Amino acid sequence: MSQMEPPEIPTRRAHDGLELPAIGFGTYKVNGFAGAEAIVSALHVGYRLVDSAFNYENEGIVGRAIRESGVPREDVIVTSKLPGRHHGYDEARATIEESVARMGLDYIDLYLIHWPNPSQGQFVEAWQALVDAQRQGIVKHIGVSNFLPGHIDLLIRATGVTPAVNQVELHPFFQQREQRAYDDAHGIITEAWSPLGRANQMLRDPTIARIAAKHGVSPVAAILRWHLQIGDVAIPKSLHADRQRANLDLTGFALDDEDMRDIAAMDNPEGYTFGQNPRWHEEA
Repeated sequence: MSQMEPPEIPTRRAHDGLELPAIGFGTYKVNGFAGAEAIVSALHVGYRLVDSAFNYENEGIVGRAIRESGVPREDVIVTSKLPGRHHGYDEARATIEESVARMGLDYIDLYLIHWPNPSQGQFVEAWQALVDAQRQGIVKHIGVSNFLPGHIDLLIRATGVTPAVNQVELHPFFQQREQRAYDDAHGIITEAWSPLGRANQMLRDPTIARIAAKHGVSPVAAILRWHLQIGDVAIPKSLHADRQRANLDLTGFALDDEDMRDIAAMDNPEGYTFGQNPRWHEEA
């Protein structure tokens, strides 16, 4: 497959200088050689942000795809995440090193703590491990995932280091306004996992369908355009080149004020797709 010039996609900038494209490629359940082919395809159609995690069990495939894609390594931003069972400092350091080795890369661009796992009380310890790995140079930027403002406050107080990114569940049914405002105030890029609600009823929602029809686009495109306009980074997943390309093709239309108000009215403050509230959800 020939490579295409990356489309013109807005970028988001964190307090530490990290710049991310507003649309990235998610790799949850993208595994095996077929997964590597899908990631190579995504890189060829123009994605430059690839999101993985230790618990996705695909770091090796992600690294292989980056090496085989022909896209210069320095042009790709690859992310991985520390699992909850390795929050102890020594375990966290070893796990970060294992992630880098699995990928077969000299460094990982962005490394996140996957969940705070508050009952363990070790996420500050885990954060110190990420801070030290960044100083070592094996990860370039560090951040968190599914962290609430209070969790992030503890990290900053303990280490003086503010995360560059906070990746959270975020979509029209769960818009995370307070979290986004906190992140913005601290120079933290908000990333949206499950930006399409994991293909739940959102794609059949009559409001989304009406807005999509009004602009002559798919419901998926309408939702991703909403993410583009509220200022986050969305990381949709698709295994097919045509849909991968379509998910990047968001600059030919814009949602108007009425569209944005109608989508704002869809918000549910308890709209977690699977009830994974960071106040008590625990990741293994």
